[in-house]
Parts: sequence; C-alpha cells; structure tokens
Amino acid sequence: MQKTAEAVSLGHPDKTSDYISSYILDRMIEQDKTVKYAVEVMLKDNTVILGGEIKGNVSLDKLNDYVLKALEKVGYSENYAKIWGKYAIEPSKIKVINLIGQQSAEINQGVEQDGWGDQGVFVGYACQGEGQINHELYLARKLNRALYQKALQSDHLGLDIKTQITLDDDGKIETAIAAVPMLKQEDLTRFVIDTLGETPKNIIINGTGAYTYHSSIADCGITGRKLACDFYSTACPIGGGSPWTKDASKADLTLNLYARKLAKQYLADNDECFVYLSSCIGKAELPSAAVKTIKNGLVSMKNIKINLKPSEIIAELGLNKPVFANLCKNGLV
Repeated sequence: MQKTAEAVSLGHPDKTSDYISSYILDRMIEQDKTVKYAVEVMLKDNTVILGGEIKGNVSLDKLNDYVLKALEKVGYSENYAKIWGKYAIEPSKIKVINLIGQQSAEINQGVEQDGWGDQGVFVGYACQGEGQINHELYLARKLNRALYQKALQSDHLGLDIKTQITLDDDGKIETAIAAVPMLKQEDLTRFVIDTLGETPKNIIINGTGAYTYHSSIADCGITGRKLACDFYSTACPIGGGSPWTKDASKADLTLNLYARKLAKQYLADNDECFVYLSSCIGKAELPSAAVKTIKNGLVSMKNIKINLKPSEIIAELGLNKPVFANLCKNGLV
C-alpha cells in the first residue's frame, strides 16, 4: 500500500499564524505563569488579526511588537522584504487588529480547581523506525526542514515551503514533491536526493512551474489548519484541536504530548502503539485512557489509569514555562 505524508515550513502562512500565537503566549507566561490563553491568528497580506481570550496579570500593550518579533524569528524580516518586495509579507506594512477579550469566568472556575480547561479527545502514536514516527512523515519533515534552512541562508529561495513524500509498497520513495518560492530558478534535484539519502522514482519541484508570490500575500494563514502535518499524517487519528494557540490547561497540546509520551513508553517491541485519552472541562480525572498495540498484525487493547492532575502533567512536560514557540517551531513529535 502506498503511504503519503506532507510537511510545511514555519514560513507557510498557517504555520506562521500558529507561531505568532505561540510566541505571544510565551510573552504572557513570562508576565504571569498562570495566565489563561486562547488566541487565534488570521494573517492575510500585511494584516494580522488576533482573536480570542486572555486572563491573567498581563499587559497587551506590546502586541504589535510581539507580532513583528515573531515574524522576524520565522525569517520574514525587513531584509527579507527588501529582497522579495511585493512577493511576500512586508513587516513595515503590518497592521495588527486586536479582538482579544477575557476568558469566561465559568471556564476559569473549573481551571482554578485544577481541572482541565476544555473537554476533548487526544491520541498519541509511536512506531518502530527513525523518530518513532511513520517513515513517510519522517522523510517529509526531514526534507522540509533542510529546504527551510537552505532558504534562510539564500537570497533567492523563499521560506513558504511544502514537501510531500509517497512511499511504494516496498517502503521505497516513489515520489518526492517540494514547493519552494524562487526568485531565480534553481535545480534542487540533487539537494533533494542527498537530503533523503535515496533517489526517488519521481521528483517534482514546483508543480505549476512558477512560484514567487508566497506567505500571506499568496495565501490566507489561519491557526490550526495544518493538524495533519502537526500530528501523524494519515497514520493516526488527529486528537484535539490546534495545539499551538492555547495555554497548557486547555489540554490540546498537553494531553496530545502526554499521549505521545505514553505511546513511546508502551511501544516496546510492538510495531505500533496508539494511546487514546479524553478530558472533561473543570474535572481533573480523565474520563477515559486506553492503549492499543499492534505486533505482526495482532491487535491488543487495554484500559489504563492515570492518576495525575492537570497541574502535575503540565509540570512533568515543562509546559508551565515559555516553551510554546519553540515547540511550534520544532513540531509536536
């Protein structure tokens, strides 16, 4: 059976939106480590819209500065704008629209009692192989990250990059696809082969033949739209919502990360492991927790008990610190 996975760079407008929200969350945590945060970002042309809720002893006076700094860290700097001009986002023209309000007091009363900030279902996955993730996704991310690093050091390759890898029935690379903005054409075939360590049967660079307009100029970016790339592609169901736009109490990042940690622990000598968790708003106890392992086609399932409170899981994963932008940059798994 053919298997395909896609990856996108931090310069893709959806991921840039994720990163902006995560970067702002880190700045809020620096001011108040107990801040409650849920902020979505929409990025179109040179306008950034922030919408959501924040509760805590924090100041929002520097939101414009935070947005510009986040863009700079992605690579969309003033110097980048000088090179690309109308073809990409321009920091000097950025307009920030702030639609952030207060978190609901009804939600907050449950969180303050060490309950989860939302209900939801969450899935962790691990398998044998490099990175303990499915090989097609491992390769798609490896190629994407290599191209992104190359673009950061180039004056004619852009940062809005997508890659896709298809494996054939024998696990060999059948097709490698890369979309990379180019001010002048460059043959990236050898770079793709060297990065993957294998010669694909098919290599496609910029399927339309031309790719210059990119970032929010060519595409509207919105948080939470790249979940298949953030998680495990088609190898595993997606659990929860966007992991990059909320503080740890909301569970979307926390319980997905915890499920992934448990999946790696339960994998042992199995071929694959799935961990399924769920949460209830305002409650510490998880309504369900189960493990499924697969070895040589044989499926085993069992329920497990998790006795940790939200604050304990958050502390165990280090999510009570300003680490969200870095997690967003490097990926959930």
